[in-house]
Parts: sequence; structure tokens; C-alpha cells
Amino acid sequence: MDEFFVKKINLDNLPNKPGVYQFLNSNGKIIYVGKAKNLKNRVRSYFQQGKIFDAKTKALISNIANVEFIVVDSEIEALLLEDNLIKKHKPKYNVMLRDDKTFPYIKITKDIFPKIYSTRKLVKDGSKYFGPYSDVRNMKQILKLIRELFQIRTCSLNLTEENIEKKKFRVCLDYHINKCEGPCEGLISKLEYNRNIEKAIQILNGKFKDVERQLEQEMNEYAETLKFEKASMIKKRLESLRDYHSRQSIVFLDNLDRDVFGLYKSEEFACSIILKIREGKLIAKKHFIISNAKNLSDEEIIQRTLETYYIDEEFIPKDIFIPVEIEDIEIITSWLVKKREKTVEIHIPKLGDKKKIIDMANANAEYTLKDYLIKLNRKDQVIPKILLSLQRDLRLAKIPKVIECFDNSHLQGTDIVSSMVCFENGKPKKSAYRKFKAKEINQNDDFRVMRETVYRRYKRLKEENSDLPDLIVIDGGKGQLNAAIEALKELELFDKIQIIGLAKRLEEIFIPDKSESILLPRTSSSLKLIQQIRDEAHRFAITFHRKLREKRTITTELLNVKGIGKQTALKLLEVFGSIANILNANENELLKYINKQKIESIKKHFESVDNNNLILN
Repeated sequence: MDEFFVKKINLDNLPNKPGVYQFLNSNGKIIYVGKAKNLKNRVRSYFQQGKIFDAKTKALISNIANVEFIVVDSEIEALLLEDNLIKKHKPKYNVMLRDDKTFPYIKITKDIFPKIYSTRKLVKDGSKYFGPYSDVRNMKQILKLIRELFQIRTCSLNLTEENIEKKKFRVCLDYHINKCEGPCEGLISKLEYNRNIEKAIQILNGKFKDVERQLEQEMNEYAETLKFEKASMIKKRLESLRDYHSRQSIVFLDNLDRDVFGLYKSEEFACSIILKIREGKLIAKKHFIISNAKNLSDEEIIQRTLETYYIDEEFIPKDIFIPVEIEDIEIITSWLVKKREKTVEIHIPKLGDKKKIIDMANANAEYTLKDYLIKLNRKDQVIPKILLSLQRDLRLAKIPKVIECFDNSHLQGTDIVSSMVCFENGKPKKSAYRKFKAKEINQNDDFRVMRETVYRRYKRLKEENSDLPDLIVIDGGKGQLNAAIEALKELELFDKIQIIGLAKRLEEIFIPDKSESILLPRTSSSLKLIQQIRDEAHRFAITFHRKLREKRTITTELLNVKGIGKQTALKLLEVFGSIANILNANENELLKYINKQKIESIKKHFESVDNNNLILN
């Protein structure tokens, strides 16, 4: 890095304080986020003359155009801020950990009488999540145990204190077969119910002996007060808990809590794993998959795994084992001590039994990664026949596994929108659908709108260095297709993506640089797939356009009528469908929803409104 570049990004202005730094490329996109106890020293270290860097760092430095920084009060604050910024911006040169979403979690809802159940969706609604569980059978067993021990409700009733007081609910079959203690009728207090939830959380954290002691104490107290039926019930729960606990594998004989981190790398992928050992027994494991791991060091991956895992983890054991030394071990240890409010020690075992448990974690990471790669390859190899037919019929150079289709929608030049739908392996991938509102065009010019939409879509993919689709389908004839091609050429992507146009009238397929269109038989499976994709893009665009119209109607028309609020406006539109229908409705029909004064206000307001506007609504 030459001296001119160092001066250009003003490294001398960096403070000698802890904080987070962000490297930006020439497009202003964040490509790396890092933390430092001294921002000036850390950032300047990237630009030292003669310093030897690995391939990843060299590539990073060559793309740096600017540096931004945020000063914080401590190194721990820098660590937490760095994690948030990495998750938010997903910088190209940071280690990106990906959860395997195929495994389920156990969720404890945030209700006054919480529910406990399995789910594969993580929603930030204040609920607690435990997992993921790679052994689904084990997860079901522990859920069954918790429900048997603590009789947690499974219903979807809105159990508020007010509803329970008003006797809105009645106990169901679960109460009569001893699977629920009837919180819906107030037969168990909120305090007692939530004590059971706390015990369930202890079990999910592997603290079986603590729960055993609590149950044993409760059993003895009931026996001493001659409540033998209650004591007998607690005894059965205690026996069930001990039976389940005794069947778990023993890893250590000292009965201590530990988290053990392991790592395995292939050429392009890596897997980091955490074995959760509680009271000497392996109760669960969690792993992360890292793509583009070729140029990442073991130290980088393990440090990022530690930071990511403990950001969301509630229970932190005293002892943590990791396979390699990491750079910021002191900062991370201080952070974990503060979070746990007790001593935390990070060990790097080299010999003996503790090294063997690291080897076991590494072996688990190897098995998990190899299993993931087998599934990944199997998924890639399964190509639906219809895609092979489409490749053949359209004479495509590449199998169109990922297809993106564009369509425009407007009404007399207003509310101009476009849609992009994505099909993967011949099936809709709705998470990849995108909506666009025209920015540069405010008139009915289908070609220019198409050009703008295609340009915006692939400009972003290019900047993010994201994968491009195998085929683009443009809803329209030669004009729309040529407009899209212009956008791709400007982005220098025309030679990298296959593109076609589909005209509605005769279902003609247009291909770049070909004067003659392709007419596939009406019974062709290839044509039916393209039509399905085109129709889905049209549906998505129309739906978006309709929502914009409704929103505009409510904000510019009915809400301007004196005495008409948002709820009334929404109700009238829901019942009558449009303002035109409201104005043409019988007065007796309107009186069901609004009074005479409001009816007169609406009619008076719209006397001067042009009829064309009413059609829109």
C-alpha cells in the first residue's frame, strides 16, 4: 500500500481508543468490519510497508477505498458492536457463520403462562429458544419429559389474567388426563406455573441435578404435611427425570459443565461445532457452516464462532475448551465473565483426556461437514426433467436451475411498479421475490421501466458479488427484451446471463440476436413452465400495484373527508370495494356503517373529484 493511499484515507485522524472500524470499497459498500482496543494502531497495521499478509488480507487491502470508525467505551462494547454490524452488513471479507436451518429448536413463548414446543422458525418476539437439535428423536424425548413433569399447556388460548378472572375458558381433555394443570380456569397460579417453566429451562440447560434436588425437597415437604397424594405425584416425576438422566452418555466423571469447540475444514467449506456438556454428560451440540473458507485461518473461524455463539446463549459454563489459540482471548474472556457474573476460563488442551474431548469435537465437526456436503451435492445433482427440456427447446448453454422473471404494472401511467419472481429447480422461491417502484420514469413507458428495473436488480447483485440467475425471462416482446439487454450491457453482464422475452399475444419466445421468434407447441412442458413463471410475475406485480393504489386512495381521498378516520375509511372500502361504489350506494346501506352527517360530507367532498380518479378506487 503506497504512502499516497495511506494519506488519502486519513489514518492519522484515527483515535487511540477502543472501537469498531469499517473498510469500504470504491462503491461505498462495507467489505470488512473489525474491532480494536486501539483503533489507530489496529487500522494502521493493515498498511505497514513490508508486512507479510495472507491471501485473504491482501485481497481485502487491495479493495479498501475508505475507512470509517465508531469509538466506544470498552473493548467489550467493541466486540458486541462488531457482531451487530457483521450481521447487519454481511461484509465480504468477514467470517460468515451460517446455521443449519433444517434442525428444529425448542421454543418457550413469552406469555404469562408460556407454552413449550418445537419449531424450525426463529422469530424475534421475546421467546426463548434452545437448540438446534440435530438429534430430533432426543428433542422429542426431552419435550415429552418436560410435559410429563410439569404439565405445560399446549392450547392456543389467550390466557390473560383478565380473561381468566372473567371465566372465559373451560378446562379441556388435557386437564382430565393429567397433562395440564388448568391455568385457563386459574387452577394453578401464575407464580407456580412459571416456577415449573424455570425448572424446564434448567433441564434444557442440562441442570438435571438441580431440578432433582428441587423435586426431592418438594416431595419431602408434601410428605411432612401429610399431603401424600401430592408427594406420590412428585415422586413419579422424580423417577422419570432420573431415568431419563441416567440414559445420557457420560463424557467426564467429574460432573462439571463445559462447552467444547471443534473445527473441520475442507477445500471450500468449514464446520465449527460446540458440544454442550452439562454435569459431565453431552446434552446437545450446535454447528455452523462456513463457505469460502479456503483463505480463512482456524483462529479466525473459532474466534468468530465463540463470539456468535455466546451473543445469544444464556447459560455460560465456567470451562470452555477450544482447539487453537485466538487473538482476542482476553477480551472475550472478560466479556463472558461479565455476562456470567462468575469466573470463566478458556482452555486450549494439548494433552490427556481434555485433548481427547477436543478431538471428539473435531471428529463431530468432520462428520457434520461431510454429511452437509453429501446433501449439497445430492441436491445439486437432482435436475428436474422439465429444466433439461427447457434447455433443449430454447437451445440454452446452461441448465436454467435459477430463473428470474420481470413484469411491469400500472394504470394509465400511475403507480408504475415492477415485479421480479424467482423459480429454483422449477419451483417458486418466494423468499427471493422482489418489488420495484419506478424511480426515474413517471409516465407510461414500458421499455424504460423494464430497463430501469433490470438495471437496478443486477447492479445490486453485482455490487454484493451475489450469484446471478441462470436465465432471465422478460414479460414482453422484442422492445422489452432489448431494453433489458441494454441494462445488462451497461453493467457488463450480458455475456454472463441467458435472457429471453415472452410475448403474450402468440406466446412467442424472443432470443437475443435472433430475428425469428421461437413458437413452442401449446402442449410443450417447456412453454407451460415459462407461462407459469410469467403468470406468477404478473400476479405479483398486480398485487403490489393494487396495494399501492389502496394505500394512495386511503391517504389522499377518503382521509381528506371531514369526520372520516382511517378505520372508517378502511371499513367502507372493505364493504363497498371502491369510492365509486360508496357514492352510488343506497343511503340505508351506508347508514349501517356511518351517520347521515358523514354521508353528506363524503358526497360533498367528491362532487368536484374527476370520475377517472374514482375508477382507480
